[in-house]
Amino acid sequence: MSSAEIAVKTLRRLEPEDLRVLAVIELDMSRHRYVPEADISRLSGLTPKQVNYRLQRLSGFGLIHRWVGPYVGYALSTVGYDCLAMNSLVKADLIEALGKPLGVGKESDVYDALSPDGRRIAVKFHRLGRISFRQTRRLRGYVAERRHISWLYQSRLAAEREFEALRIVHPHGVSVPEPIGQNRHVVVMSFIEGVELYKVSEMRNAEEVLNEVLENVRVAYQKAGVIHADLSEFNVLLKPDSHILIIDWPQFVRTDHPNADVLLRRDVENILRFFQRKMRIKRSLEDILEHIRHINMGFAS
Repeated sequence: MSSAEIAVKTLRRLEPEDLRVLAVIELDMSRHRYVPEADISRLSGLTPKQVNYRLQRLSGFGLIHRWVGPYVGYALSTVGYDCLAMNSLVKADLIEALGKPLGVGKESDVYDALSPDGRRIAVKFHRLGRISFRQTRRLRGYVAERRHISWLYQSRLAAEREFEALRIVHPHGVSVPEPIGQNRHVVVMSFIEGVELYKVSEMRNAEEVLNEVLENVRVAYQKAGVIHADLSEFNVLLKPDSHILIIDWPQFVRTDHPNADVLLRRDVENILRFFQRKMRIKRSLEDILEHIRHINMGFAS
């Protein structure tokens, strides 16, 4: 059972005081790797006896980690962070039920879910702690700017950035999931259905698919002023209707970013390389970049 599934199951058993203690630990983790027990009592407004009881409960549920050193301290576990996010999303009437996993990757888990009005949606949990801290800092500029940052907070920043990107590009007609809500490290979006391009062995309409990907890159660049900055065959989905969906936007940059040209070129190179290697379609990189940057027109085969 995944941490998200454990969190949903455990959430039903938590009492308001449990959630208050979890929230206090989350808050004070900005100052401590492990939050002192005395701080938890002071910030929660609960007596030391009450705090001790809550900490034992939360430890039993696997929502916190206990550390003994010069002092006794506590930190949120992944399940505990999931609980806080899910509790907030449920209270905001964004999620009614969490279903089966749609995809599990190195840096995120995506689940099928239902909204309170019965709409099928997707819920994405960012999990940046699964890759090394050095690798994360190297790849993600918004992390590299900070010296000290926990795995949980890295995941929260990734979720905030992805939600921001979706809110920018979706209104311009870029083929991305519709952003619905975000809390902590979790993004709620419209349902995601499709197969990553790298898993597609045969594509009858490969030229049209390539054109559609490039057109979405162009619209994001010209109309939304955004570059994906991590685009490849791994985050372009081919939907059942043969149209595409571009996912995974936390590394996006604006077109006025100092490295915008380099990142745009890399995105397009990745896509063209894939279609040339797998579908035997060859296009001029420089011509494509010219279309994206300067010419308000679609792509022809």
